[in-house]
Amino acid sequence: MINSLWIAKTGMSAQQTQLDVVSHNLANVSTTGFKRNFAVFEDLMYQNHRQVGSQSGDNAELPTGLHLGLGVNVGSTSRNFLQGGLENTGNQLDMAINGQGFFQVQMPDGTTAYTRAGNFTLNSTGEVVTPAGLRVLPGITVQRGDLIDIGADGTVSVTRAGVTTPGPRIQLANFINPAGLEPMGNNLFRETVASGAPEVGEPLTNSLGEIRHKFLENSNVNVVEELVTMIQTQRAYEMNSKAIQTSDQMLAKLSQL
Repeated sequence: MINSLWIAKTGMSAQQTQLDVVSHNLANVSTTGFKRNFAVFEDLMYQNHRQVGSQSGDNAELPTGLHLGLGVNVGSTSRNFLQGGLENTGNQLDMAINGQGFFQVQMPDGTTAYTRAGNFTLNSTGEVVTPAGLRVLPGITVQRGDLIDIGADGTVSVTRAGVTTPGPRIQLANFINPAGLEPMGNNLFRETVASGAPEVGEPLTNSLGEIRHKFLENSNVNVVEELVTMIQTQRAYEMNSKAIQTSDQMLAKLSQL
């Protein structure tokens, strides 16, 4: 009877975590390049009261065992890297990746971070940077009045006073396990052991996607799906709460015997 109280408690805790994940998704439904998160549930260890296949008598063995579970746990949160919808903004510094890959961004400590959000801007020296002021690699610098054109293969062309000159070529990074990247906030990810080392290359090569100039990738959160998940989470939380109430009532009856 006491186990049922603990089991229901783990269910309520897990559903609360699920609601936290859903709330985070809904809060970022308009965040450029955001990828939907989801919780991964695992059942907890079991109490083995009777081993399956053990001997029940002469020349007889049990076809089933007696294993009582102890609840549920959120083993991890993962991320869905499906492509978000592309939106034409007309901004000459906006870029979107149509397919696999990440833009590379230089952190203040010199390390490289990765992002799907291509809503870039300029700093005071004319460098193309993220909204947080981090330099976009390999480094693009423009002057006032320059016109920038970026091809699907990452080729940058700068038109200044009617003269077009080639600029640096944008390279993308990809990972064997993008779900293993560590989120840092500000739409950035960090390489981890689980993600594997980055495979850097030019767009449209080695399974990397193309660059869509003057486009942005929208969040891949589906509001309807998240609301359905929220309702399911609420119902599951209520059922676990009801299990605690029922266990408490049964214990009260037992104490009266």
